[in-house]
Amino acid sequence: MVKLDRKTGDMQIKQNKMGEMEYLTFPLLEETGMVRHLFSTRLGGASSGIFSSMNLSYTRGDEKEAVDENFERIAAALGCKVSDIVCSDQTHTTNVRVVGEADKGKGIVAPRDYTDIDGLVTDIPGIVLATFYADCVPLFFIDTKRRAIGLSHSGWRGTVGRMGAHTLEAMNRAFGTKPEDVTVAIGPSICKDCYEVGEEVAEAFCREFHGASEEKGILFGKGGGKYQLDLWKANQIVLTEAGVAPGKIQVTDICTCCNSGYLFSHRASQGKRGNLGAFLGLLPTY
Repeated sequence: MVKLDRKTGDMQIKQNKMGEMEYLTFPLLEETGMVRHLFSTRLGGASSGIFSSMNLSYTRGDEKEAVDENFERIAAALGCKVSDIVCSDQTHTTNVRVVGEADKGKGIVAPRDYTDIDGLVTDIPGIVLATFYADCVPLFFIDTKRRAIGLSHSGWRGTVGRMGAHTLEAMNRAFGTKPEDVTVAIGPSICKDCYEVGEEVAEAFCREFHGASEEKGILFGKGGGKYQLDLWKANQIVLTEAGVAPGKIQVTDICTCCNSGYLFSHRASQGKRGNLGAFLGLLPTY
């Protein structure tokens, strides 16, 4: 398997291989015994050129047949059918949709009849939720008491808007979820060393996090109106302030930008890239 540039020595996320395809999983989610999940890499797909090779976007200019085949390979790794997968419609909102049986296949084999959805939640076994990335933060949620799940896309706008808290609130409304019963993983995304932002973004985080200073570990000034932003830390704070126990949060140690040959990175590629996918589904009970 490919040797990765990791941010810690803790191996918070695990590399897996199936044929030529490599994908990532979280031990903390696996330990629940309740879900199938993965985060895709660039390896083992059918796409070529800038989309090489496991591109999961139909909207960036790749051939539909290649993307179809890539979803088939992902489904095989998950042990599900493509028609079990339900896709988000991401526009950097904090909108969360409750997903039911009628939504199966939407975004791949059926059209979506919803827009502006960055988070998906369900309590129905067999449905696999899917969200998409190329530097933004994936958030995986498992309510181990009520057997419900959530999957959300959180870029800087979603993070400053507290997407993690919105997802927990949606799960509470739909399923009675309590944050203390939830296990969360923060997936591969851009790290603070690679993520330089300007005054507008820095000011938004300072307002929301009441002075997102070095003491909080979110924002680091580097002069000239430029800052380094730690989305991993910011999402941890959002989740713990919403009531998730720190010991139930596993944080990635892999940056998309540092590993842009292995993971798609919008910043590293200057926008010439495909999309990665996060997938999460409740296993059937027998």
